[in-house]
Amino acid sequence: MANIQQVAKLAGVSVATVSRVLNGQSTVSAKTRFKVQEAIEQLNYEPSMLGRNLRNSESRMLLILIPAITNPFYSEVIKGIEHIAISSNYNILLCETDSSPERENIYFDLVRTKMADGIISMDPAVNTETLKVLAKKHAIIQCSEYTPDSGIPYVTIDNEKASYQAVKHLIQLGHKAVAIINSDEKYLYARQRMMGYKRAIIEHGLELNESYIIHTQQLGFEHGQQAMRKLLSLKERPTAVFAVSDLLAIGALKEINSQGLLVPNDIAVAGFDKIDFSNMTNPTLTTVAQPMYKMGTIAAEMLIAKIKGQEVEDVILDHELVIRQSTLG
Repeated sequence: MANIQQVAKLAGVSVATVSRVLNGQSTVSAKTRFKVQEAIEQLNYEPSMLGRNLRNSESRMLLILIPAITNPFYSEVIKGIEHIAISSNYNILLCETDSSPERENIYFDLVRTKMADGIISMDPAVNTETLKVLAKKHAIIQCSEYTPDSGIPYVTIDNEKASYQAVKHLIQLGHKAVAIINSDEKYLYARQRMMGYKRAIIEHGLELNESYIIHTQQLGFEHGQQAMRKLLSLKERPTAVFAVSDLLAIGALKEINSQGLLVPNDIAVAGFDKIDFSNMTNPTLTTVAQPMYKMGTIAAEMLIAKIKGQEVEDVILDHELVIRQSTLG
């Protein structure tokens, strides 16, 4: 494969002149530019994009921090990020952190050493203090989960309002015993969705039953099953359940069915996210629809603007309660 030195020799110019032609600089005469371009074509020379990017102090690489690739929520957001990245001549690197500080530091170092231009963080367990320090010198955007008052721009939805509407829907159907399957409240989204649940219960004059509040350590299908098993073992079991993710809700549906009960006749179930699988369950799942793809496109646009030195504002997107068979039959 030809190199830049061979191009320079064939064209009868210096390596610096070839470099100026490749970078589109106007200081090279038309005659010299033509000779260089002829040499490039003759030798079939392909310039190194990595070298060019390093000279320009950019990598054209965006890092996407996610806790687990297995959650379908993230895959839809990533599609939106990828669409904007590719159309803007950026590449993306998916970084599955597994909520590990050691892994996070490896990815943070890619930005510190300019091997990546910026980060979109979707990891609720990210080290926020490290992220805030990094954001002082580098482009960082938080997507879905964010740190309030951190100065790091974010795109998200109103989680408290969304969960309030979902629980209100269950109450308006006549349910007085409404449970919640929530994640770990060390995460902001879990605290916000709990606030919405409690507000709906209290505003409608219902008793806030602590035994109806179940926490899980993760958002997996099997954790929804285990949580539902606990609720079904209660002497006075709930007649409706709100789960803070569709994966938890689908796990709850599975457990209810395995115990010979019917949804929604015996127990109504609502989820959160509107992943593709939520429309494939039996019965189909009532859920809060997050604009996941749009969230991804906006996060990518915000990050690229930040990389270019522009100021960006926080964005709170609209959500929608999608009512299906798991609450209405």
